Amino acid sequence: MIEVEARELAYFVAVAEELHFGRAAVRLSIAQPALSKAIRRVEERLGVQLFVRSSRRVSLTAAGEALLYHGRHALNAMSVAVQQARQAGDADAHLRLVIKPGGDANLLSGILTAYAQLPDARRVDILFGGATDRADYVRDGRADLALLYAPFDDLTGLAYEALHVEDRVAILPADHRLAAREEVRLADLEHETMPRWKGVPGGGTGPELVDVPQMIQMIVLGRTIAMLPRSLVEPVPPGIVCVPVVDAPASEIVLAWAELDRRPLVASFVAAALAATGERRQAR
Repeated sequence: MIEVEARELAYFVAVAEELHFGRAAVRLSIAQPALSKAIRRVEERLGVQLFVRSSRRVSLTAAGEALLYHGRHALNAMSVAVQQARQAGDADAHLRLVIKPGGDANLLSGILTAYAQLPDARRVDILFGGATDRADYVRDGRADLALLYAPFDDLTGLAYEALHVEDRVAILPADHRLAAREEVRLADLEHETMPRWKGVPGGGTGPELVDVPQMIQMIVLGRTIAMLPRSLVEPVPPGIVCVPVVDAPASEIVLAWAELDRRPLVASFVAAALAATGERRQAR
């Protein structure tokens, strides 16, 4: 038995994100009293309180936090299911692949060439995402596939295949004390200033960065160092050096798609990508 309808779940998510019934009602284009009644009906049906309401503020309970987390995924899954159903019935539908600019380790050209040779190949639209949001493109249906970096990108709700494994390097100013080393260890970097990446929890104590070009500039200025997969800084820009971090876990470039996406056009692209990158590994 479904205890919360999709419309009610959308109402709840809007209130939970706004933490204000008035703003949520405007966002949903419904009357505030009707929205309040709908939320109370959901609480009564579930037997839990989702919000703490006062005259000054609205906040989520623990039950509300849980429903918000899973509710967002449920709404995204419904949206993706509808889009995939439409695409499955469209013989001319394109594949949409999201990548990070410069974040394909020179794999993409070979993958697209291999895929284009298949008899059922479709046009592939390339989308450019940011440093941290490419997985969301797939989860919410904006893209069919994504090139992601593991373990850096969140792969929750996605299926994936590893295409390329590479080491990580310390990215240092040319005059850094470790720049002349042939290799370093994680312990050598323990007290160094590392950047914070916008949208990524945790991180170092250095400047907040949004992309690799910004990172390079801050490293050249001596404001931070960084540790990233080697391919993200190739070719190596002037003013910095890259030193292998020999005891850092390896990084993988993975091709990811929605976990429940069983469409043949996606499977064909994945198979072509695996074949292309497998041949590349054997040739080295």
